[in-house]
This record gives sequence, C-alpha cells and structure tokens, in this order.
Amino acid sequence: MRFSPPLIPAVLIRRYKRFLADVELADGSRITVHCPNSGSMLGCADPGTEARISLSANPKRKYPHTLEMVRPGGVWVGINTALTNRLVEEALAAGVIPELAGGETRIRREVRHGNSRLDFLLEDHCGPTYMEVKNCTLARDRLAMFPDAVTSRGRKHLEELIRVREAGHRAVILFCVQREDCDRFAPAAAIDPAYAAKLREAVEQGVEAMAWQARVSPEETSIFRRLPVDTAAPAECDNCGRLTTEGLWRGGGFLCPACRAEDDACGCGD
Repeated sequence: MRFSPPLIPAVLIRRYKRFLADVELADGSRITVHCPNSGSMLGCADPGTEARISLSANPKRKYPHTLEMVRPGGVWVGINTALTNRLVEEALAAGVIPELAGGETRIRREVRHGNSRLDFLLEDHCGPTYMEVKNCTLARDRLAMFPDAVTSRGRKHLEELIRVREAGHRAVILFCVQREDCDRFAPAAAIDPAYAAKLREAVEQGVEAMAWQARVSPEETSIFRRLPVDTAAPAECDNCGRLTTEGLWRGGGFLCPACRAEDDACGCGD
C-alpha cells in the first residue's frame, strides 16, 4: 500500500479525546488532526514523537488531516486502524498469506455472522473461513502485544469466532503488527486479562491465531512475514526486567531464558 500523495512530516504534540491529536508542522504551525485509533496508543503517543500525516481531498471534513504513523524509538508504527483491513486484503490478494488465500479464493469484507460483523469471509473449494483482524501497535522487548486497552468488543469477536468453529467452519483471528521491531506475539494479559483468557479459550476451541508483520515507512506499508504466536501471558524477568513468555519460575522468582542460562552456569539454581 503506497501513500499518494506523499505523507506530510509532523511532530506529535498531544493525542486527546481518543480521535484527535495536535501536531506541529515543519514550518512551525500547529494543527489538529484526526487520530483513527480507538486504543490507548500506549508507547506511541508521547509528545515530541516524529509523525506523518495525510491530507484528505474531502472538503467537507472538519479535520482534513489524518495521523497515519508515528516513530517512537526510531521505529515507524502504523496507527491508522482504518487502513488495517485494506492492508490485509492486499496481502491476501497478492498471495502473501498462502495459509488463507490462493488464486481462486473469493474475498468478502464485513460479513455478518450471528450477532457480530466479522472483517473477512474467505471462500474456496475447502469451504468458508471467517476472519477478524486486529491492528497491533504495542510492543516491548521485541514482543508485539494486543490489546493496548481493555476491549470488550474484542472479546465479543473472539466469542463469535468460537461459534464459527462450533458451526464447523474455519475461524481465524489475525493480528496485523504494524511495526518491525518485534519477532513474536502474545496477548497483553497485564492490560486486559479477560481478553488474554478468551484468546486462549478460542485457540483451545480451534480458532487459529495468526500474527503477520508489516514493513512500515512513510512511502509504503506492506505485510511481509508471519510471527509466532504464544497465547501464554508474558511476565517480567525478576533479574533483568525483560518481558517474555519463555521464562521459568525458580526459587519464587521468574527468569527469562538468558538469565536462566546464567543461573544454571553459575550453579545458583542448585
């Protein structure tokens, strides 16, 4: 997905009222822009963060500019959730996600199932696949996480996907990780333990959980690789503070793999 016309450089001043943000342009002027993200944008909304905004051609918009991406810690992060499904649809159509779509797959958007509207219905000779997509911007210690705020709506979608499986159809929850500084995904149990528990339940019931990562830049954003998903709740290493799902409880404390190896080498765990 290429951005045309080119995105406009800006610096984030503040994000407020969920869907508004103030930014400063290169000439020093300040404007209010639409912020298309209903989450907390944890780690992505600090004042002074480099950003990129787009300009709408719609003259009727109250706020003609849209916040598209920010660059915390030198990593571009796509925060416009209105573009996530388009990004995924482009990847499906291009065959980037072969587990979900081939050359003869019919792709339908915004399909109702039960009491919910799910993002995609994929139809081929193997039968229907119902899929919900979530945009993921939260990360720590190379671990991408969702959600960044409590989401009752997200739990509702998981419950609907479980009902899809009970009806005998394929069900998928796809987390679109719009940042490149991650190499795995886990639910943000510390932020929304109920969502993390529901995701684990969904996977146990046969819902497939996938995470696909996007390469984000001011010129173009595209999905390029799959990340491993761990539905276990991540925890902090008591020694180094690193967040991981691969640690080990030892002596009343939690150790990440690196600290556990050091502990084994020195015999401290004996």
